[in-house]
Amino acid sequence: MDRATDNLSTASSSSDTNPDTPRACSPSSSSSFSSSSSSASSAVHRALHLIQSDDPDLKLEAAREIRRLTKTSQRCRRQLAQAVQPLVLMLRAPDSDHESALLALLNLAVKDEKNKIKIVEAGALEPIISFLQSPDLNLQEYAAAALLTLSASSVNKPFISASGAIPLLVEILRYGSQQAKFDAVMALSNLSTHPDNLSIILGTNPIPSIVDLLIFCKKSSKTAEKCTSLIESLVGFDEGRIALTSEEGGVLAVVEVLENGSLQAREHAVGALLTMCQSDRCKYREPILREGVIPGLLELTVQGTPKSQTKARTLLQLLRDSPYPRSELQPDTLENIVCNIISQIDGDEQSGKAKKMLAEMVQVSMEQSLRHLQQRALVCTPADLPIASVTSEVSSK
Repeated sequence: MDRATDNLSTASSSSDTNPDTPRACSPSSSSSFSSSSSSASSAVHRALHLIQSDDPDLKLEAAREIRRLTKTSQRCRRQLAQAVQPLVLMLRAPDSDHESALLALLNLAVKDEKNKIKIVEAGALEPIISFLQSPDLNLQEYAAAALLTLSASSVNKPFISASGAIPLLVEILRYGSQQAKFDAVMALSNLSTHPDNLSIILGTNPIPSIVDLLIFCKKSSKTAEKCTSLIESLVGFDEGRIALTSEEGGVLAVVEVLENGSLQAREHAVGALLTMCQSDRCKYREPILREGVIPGLLELTVQGTPKSQTKARTLLQLLRDSPYPRSELQPDTLENIVCNIISQIDGDEQSGKAKKMLAEMVQVSMEQSLRHLQQRALVCTPADLPIASVTSEVSSK
């Protein structure tokens, strides 16, 4: 995921217009487009000229112009790639406007893999890492946003972790501004997909700060999705599982995402709980059940992604009183598993909610099965044979 400055829109500018999009063929529109394109090209050339200047004021003017030009234009990002090196030199110079240079680089990197890699190769990581420790909170925020954007490149991930960014991003999670925290957790989530980085992240004891952020943020947000993704990865380690269950509200926060998160976040949430239960059922079954996970699991079995549905069913199986299959006289239907769990839940309200969810789940499942059968009937019926005749023919056999 990328983040740019000025609430960067994903919409293309006029210079990025899709050539396949129908356009009015009037001479005035053609002339206007040509004029706009020529103006943008002229601005790009001017910015590239000024950024090479020895005059600090002209460099600053160029950095601000580059930031403006690359705000929404992918074409300008490509054309201004030559500006990366001088902008990085501005970052490293002690007396230059670091903020303007960093914001220009951030916009250059958005949705441009080549520029992301080029910025890191040009030596931008060292100053960016130092800005994470700056007393200037704006500079801290921009540095976290830059690392979020640069870490979206798989090529950059090992270099970012080797630069010492991970412990500082966790520090931002603890003490940074709200926006810096959001960007830091997303950058850590990006970095966690590189196999060598998970152990480094785990060693910084990040779970208390991740849980705090998860409790605070909207459960359907992208931030909640990234927090839960990180937790799912970290509970693959014993230290991660212990940290989550030791943190007040930790398991509950994951359960709340399972109930109210995006489809992807719910998949991460059920994956985290399943990993815990599979690692040590006796130890983690009760803490998970205590937070009222059953209604959310029931809903996931019919409304989640295919992976979520499978994981939810497996977790329900593990959460019941006995983890072992029943005799043939008591088949392991989902209803039997859930009824077994419901019978052990304390509190009429929670038990009643689970029973209601089970009834609704069964209704939805029946409706889905009926639609599936109807679709199969239509597929299996020859197009030129009336359905009534097929029915009578089958009945006569």
